[in-house]
Amino acid sequence: MFKNPSNLLFSITLMMGSVISISANSWLGAWMGLEINLLSFMPLIICLKNSLSTESALKYYLTQTLGSAILLFGIMCMSMEINFNFYLTMNYSWIYWVMNSTLMMKMGAAPFHFWFPEMMEGLSWMSSFILMTWQKIAPMILLSYCLILKYVVVISILSIIIGSLGGLNQISLRKLMAYSSINHMGWLMSSLMISNFYWILYFMVYTFLSWSMISIFKKYNLFLINQLFNLDNFNPMVKISIFCNMLSLGGLPPFLGFMPKWILIQSLSIHNKFFVLIMVMFTLITLFFYMRLIYSALMINYTSMKWLLFNESNLNLILIFNFFCLVGLPMISLLYWVY
Repeated sequence: MFKNPSNLLFSITLMMGSVISISANSWLGAWMGLEINLLSFMPLIICLKNSLSTESALKYYLTQTLGSAILLFGIMCMSMEINFNFYLTMNYSWIYWVMNSTLMMKMGAAPFHFWFPEMMEGLSWMSSFILMTWQKIAPMILLSYCLILKYVVVISILSIIIGSLGGLNQISLRKLMAYSSINHMGWLMSSLMISNFYWILYFMVYTFLSWSMISIFKKYNLFLINQLFNLDNFNPMVKISIFCNMLSLGGLPPFLGFMPKWILIQSLSIHNKFFVLIMVMFTLITLFFYMRLIYSALMINYTSMKWLLFNESNLNLILIFNFFCLVGLPMISLLYWVY
């Protein structure tokens, strides 16, 4: 991604925009940081220079511009409410509803998710990783400032349901990762209702697992599910790493992805057991299509009689990342109990 020096510049300003939004002491400063972030991400999207990336850039621009305009409208209404005390003509709570919806649309949470999978289809793997992880930080932090609890519960359930059901009939790995991201956004928003520590823990684990998965997809140019059915010529450690990452993203114990979900289930079950039941049920659907994919790739279409270890360059770091998907669970468990 950094073959062009301008991409390095835009990546730096992308991070600066998110930092400005998080550290701003006013909503107008947070809006300005989001705009810097938007304008910096656009050149990174069109780095592929094809029709799909241009279409994805246009979809992202229109969606984020609409969200920014509505957010600015909410900020102006809030400023009028605070400065002029228009209590007789305006209800302060509806502004928070508008701002919650706008921030959820900017990060692609359901039911404002329709742009997200289609846009992911035209991105490179590195741009997809940035969209699934870094681009969620600023809207999530801003959402925690104006959180409406009941509304976030409904949106979290919808995100988990749509993220689970939407991935059942996908053949594109990028759309599969997009619906997986929508599913994890439901868990991330539910962690905001407990504490920022739980949100940071879940987000770090999700980012780690996404990077482990996407680094392998990028190295071997994997874009469709049927490419996983023909892995006979791959290093067997690569195949094991892909499938361990899928199970970890699905939240299967004893993999690393189970740990933050276990913590959230313990904490949320104290307040609302029905909410937790729905989350767990639809996460099992996510785990189902991961298991179906793994079974098809390893058992049905596997034709090689023996596994050969090949010396491949730049693979050791990727395998180290994937190794922590297995052994990272005791480390995170120790951190949790010490905390």
